[in-house]
Order: sequence, then structure tokens, then C-alpha cells
Amino acid sequence: MKKNGDKKGSRHPMLSPSTPLQRNSRHPMLSAVSPVRMKVVTAEEAIQLIQDGDTIATGGFVGSGFPEEIAIKIEEYFLEHGRPRDLTLVYAAGQGDGSERGLNHMGHEGLVRRVIGGHWGLVPKLQKMALNNQIQAYNFPQGVISHMFRDIAAHKPITITDVGIMTYVDPRYGGGKVNDSTVEDLIELMTINGKEYLAYKTFPVNVAIIRGTTADTDGNITMEKEALTNENLSIAMAAKNSNGFVIAQVERIAEKGTLNARQVKIPGILVDCVVVSSPQNHWQTFGEQYNPSFSCETKVPIKTIPPMEMSARKIVVRRTSFELKGNRIVNLGIGMPEGVSSIANEEQISDLMTLTAEPGIIGGLPAGGLSFGAATNAEAVIDQPYQFDFYDGGGLDIAFLGLAQADKEGNVNVSKFGPKMAGCGGFINISQKAKKVAFIGTFTAGGLKVSVHEGKLRIDQEGSVKKFTQQVEHVTFSGRYAQRKQQPVLYITERCVLALTSEGMELIEIAPGVDLEKDILGQMDFEPIIKGSPRLMDKRIFLLQPMGLRDDFLTVPLEERLIYDPKENIFFVNFEGYSVNTIQDVREIEEMVRKILSPVKRKVYTIVNYDNFTINPNILDEYTDMVKRVVNELYSDVTRYSSSAFLRMKLGEALKERKMAPHLYESLKEAEKALKKE
Repeated sequence: MKKNGDKKGSRHPMLSPSTPLQRNSRHPMLSAVSPVRMKVVTAEEAIQLIQDGDTIATGGFVGSGFPEEIAIKIEEYFLEHGRPRDLTLVYAAGQGDGSERGLNHMGHEGLVRRVIGGHWGLVPKLQKMALNNQIQAYNFPQGVISHMFRDIAAHKPITITDVGIMTYVDPRYGGGKVNDSTVEDLIELMTINGKEYLAYKTFPVNVAIIRGTTADTDGNITMEKEALTNENLSIAMAAKNSNGFVIAQVERIAEKGTLNARQVKIPGILVDCVVVSSPQNHWQTFGEQYNPSFSCETKVPIKTIPPMEMSARKIVVRRTSFELKGNRIVNLGIGMPEGVSSIANEEQISDLMTLTAEPGIIGGLPAGGLSFGAATNAEAVIDQPYQFDFYDGGGLDIAFLGLAQADKEGNVNVSKFGPKMAGCGGFINISQKAKKVAFIGTFTAGGLKVSVHEGKLRIDQEGSVKKFTQQVEHVTFSGRYAQRKQQPVLYITERCVLALTSEGMELIEIAPGVDLEKDILGQMDFEPIIKGSPRLMDKRIFLLQPMGLRDDFLTVPLEERLIYDPKENIFFVNFEGYSVNTIQDVREIEEMVRKILSPVKRKVYTIVNYDNFTINPNILDEYTDMVKRVVNELYSDVTRYSSSAFLRMKLGEALKERKMAPHLYESLKEAEKALKKE
């Protein structure tokens, strides 16, 4: 890896050694360019700033914001002239279409010598070179790399974080090295105040290649038609403060001084060359040429988005959607988790939570496929490093990530499988830092076919590859580390749900119609913990009509209605808007009350809110019998209130028949006052 002094002084070798590197410094190849054009050059002229052995950083997320025109010209120039050579390529998110576009243009032996990347699945040409030991290759967490750019700009020698502890990134388990040709250690383990951290070594960036929408002749860049802002500003600062160069691809030029300063995302002082791209190489994403809802220029009616067809994938994301809660902040990973946004839209609950994606999307409906990372009708779009600041600090309530392979310890692998390497992307940051994580995917892979009949799941053709193995090949998520942090972890499939516990992987749910021995245990390489009979997955998941989740979301669950305050020794029962319709409902209330109060070891004062409470008249006797039991055994005193005169009368009569205090007050204030008097 190059050090700060490796660039022959501090300037590019094609500049005069005595000339300071300023914003109007111009490459000798551009000497004939009219001064009116200022920094505006052709792609061919711009790429000649790149010298053999340079470290280059590129911005982009899949295809959003990727400078495709410049990447094409680098490839063409190398194939014709054999240079630039031996580049070190650094990028945070996956940048490619899984075939030819994006960083696949860099996939030529001799063009790159070393790659430090966050995600490799979309760049099979570079991936092949790495797996064949033709290049040195590292796979670091995407969020860490995005933060490294900022640290490089600030001349910090390392990026310190606990992201990656006990995964393949940890130097005790490989240090993020991809192949045998990669020997230099770029990550060190360190301890601060008794806690383990990883120190990722930083390095100079010689050339930054970024993209925007509009540039003025001074190089100020706006991004009004871009789906994302990515880490462009951080990359540009990293290169400029490394005495390097910044090349920006745009789709149009504006006159100097005409851009709104508040819309400028990259100031001209950081930009050396501006390249106007041809339209075919400046698509908004690799999936869509231009969608104004992605760039927040318009809002579209999301109800027009068609629902998913019934399939194994839809079953998985339907079950996953039951983990969503109102007012929660959610991350959706690439692949199957993308479908959660479709279900949220179909069930009309997307407005009740905030869906996010790691490149900086907050709110709206995250897109999928080659537009992944963008969002329809986003509420805000921020730079990727700031999104990972929020994620790493614990801002996510829950994350839904892909499930490619899991083992008996709860470890998950999504990064490497034999001769294939997808890389981690933002998976490690997100999975380690979310308050709760659910890994979702089909139970087996390779030809799995399922169908639903009369609300039951049928396995029509079993997959040829088992996902639940004795030991994963690559630890992208550490079950032991999650247990150390007491992080709730679920593994959701079309036929069952497992949870990570202190004892191991526990089977907690099974789909109706599935045979436990044949379809679950027979398709695993280890036996999960089974306590009693696993409960059935919600039958609505396996029906064709919508599941009615909006009503569920707007209903406060029972466990959130029962609150014990140990300081005051008061038990609050909030039955406002609650309905008791069956004997099973009565049993659940009693079980939950006992679960909360039995460990208290003393009787409690209780206040019950019966506002807008409804009860099936046929089970009123069972309900009041239950109330009498818990009052006699667990309550030292109780007051009740309701604004409904009818409910006060009916429930009061039932309580009186059982020789219990029948009075219901009209308000909380009256109930509290009465409890204090008593």
C-alpha cells in the first residue's frame, strides 16, 4: 500500500514540481483547451491524469451515481495503450450490474493490482480475478469503507470501530483477505477501556471518480436528478487532501455562478475535471434511465405498484412483515428483503414506519433489482457515511437481511461460497448494530418449488442445497457475538421460523401443512432445540388475499397494555380500544398478567382503563371470574375507570355479583384519587 510520501513529492508527476496543486491546475494534455471551458474536458483527456500504481476511489451504489462513461474510457484506453497499470481500486458499495457495467470495466489483468471493496457480487469480472489469485483483494464492511474516506480526508491513520468483530474481517479470522495472494494486514485488533475494536489502516487516494447531474465551469456539482448522493463528497475530500485529483461525470454544464449554492453537493474547490457524459452512460440507475420519484422531484401514487405473485419469496416476506411495528426505523437488505417494501405497500402499512436503505435513503418505498438503493417517494436522502453513522450508533430498530447459510451457533454466511464471492456490503454494519435482526430466505436452495392449498404450504419440489449446516463456510454474522450483546435474532423461512437463544437455535414456528421430520429436520445438518410443539405460523400468510396488517398495526398488543411500575408498586392495565371476543382472549390476559406480576412477590395496586373497551356478552361471566382470581391473588387494591356509562353499568353488575368492588370511575384522575384514598 502506498504511503503519503510515495507520490514523488506531493504532486502528480505530470504537473510541474514547482507548481502548487490548485483548482485551476491543468493537465498538459488540456493546454489547448479554451479557457472558457475551464475544467470541462473529455473523458479521454481526464483519465490521462491517472498514473500507473495510483489508488483510485469510485462512487456509486449498484448503478445509482456510478460514473459509467469514465469507467468505459479507462477500459478502452487500457486495452489500446496498456495503461494505466497496477491500480489500487477502492469502493464502498457494490458498483455493477452483475455482468458488464460498473466496475466490471476494470476487470482486466494488469489494469488493477489490488482491490479493497465492500461488495463483490455485482462485479464478476473482478471477482474472478480475485478468486484466481490474479490480484490482491480485500472485502471490508461497506460502512467502514465509507467512513475510511472521511478519515483519509482528515489524515487519520486508522478508522476505529467494533464493526467486524468475530467475523471474517476480524484479523483473528482472516482480516478480510480474499485470497492467498493477499498477505498485507490492513486491520489490527486493539483494546480500548477493556473493549475490543478493529483498526482499519487508511491510505492516500490519488484519484477520485464521482458523478453528479450539473456542473458549472468552476466545477461546482449539483445532484438534482441523481437517486443518491452516495459518499461523493467524502471521496472528493479524501483525494484532494491526499494531493490527488477529482474527476466528476455530469450530464450537463451551467455557466459559472448560476447554480444555487444550497444545491451544490461537491464544491468546485475539490474538482479538477468535469466530463459531460453521453446519455446512454448516465442512467439514473442500472435499472431505469430516469424516474423522477427516485430523485424526489415528484411523488407518485404507490398504490399503483402491483402486488407480488404468491411464491416462496412472498411467503417469506409476508411472515417477515409480522416483525414490523409502528413508528419503527427499518433497514431492508438486498435480495429477498427488498420484497418487504412490496408487502408493506400491499398491506398499506408503509406509512406507519420508516423504511431505509444504507446508501442514505430515509422513508418512502425502497426499490429493488438494479435500482436497489434508490427509493420511490423518499422523505430524505443523505450521504452514505452519515447513514452508517446513524446505523452504527444503534439507530435501527430492526433490520431484515438475506439468509444464504446458517449454522447451529447462529452464524450466517452471505459473503463467500466455494468459488463464488458476493462480499459483505453493508451486511456486517447493519446486522451487528441493529437492535433486532431477522435473516430471511427460503429454507433450501437450488430448485425449490412450493405452493399453497387451502391455507397450507406444500413442498412441491425440495431444494437441492441445504442452508442450515453444521458450520458456515464464512462468518459474515457471528451468533456468539450477538449472544454476547443479547441481540434478538430470528431466521425466517417459508416453512418455519427459528430464534437464536443462549442454548442455541430454537425452532419456534412451523407452517401449516409442513411435516416437521421430513420437511424441516430432514433438511437440516443439525437438530434445533424444540420445546413442546412449535406454534403455527399465522394462517393469513398462506391465503391469497391481503392479510389485513394495517388493523393489526393500529391495535396496541396486549403485552404493551400491561405495565408495572416497581417504584410506585402500581400496575397499569390499559384496555382502551381493546376487544375481548373469545375465551382464549380471556386466558391470554390472565397468563400475561401472571407472567408480569408473579415475579414481583408482593401484591400490587392496580388501575384499569376501560375506555372504549368491548367484550362479547357471551363471555362476560368467564371474564369477570378471571378478574376475581387475579384480584384475590395479585392485587392489594384496584380502581377502574371508563367514560362509557353502559360499560360501567354492565361490568359493575358483573363484579357486584362476585362480591367485588363494583364501582368504575369516569376518568383516570378520579381512579388515581380513589386509589390514593384507599
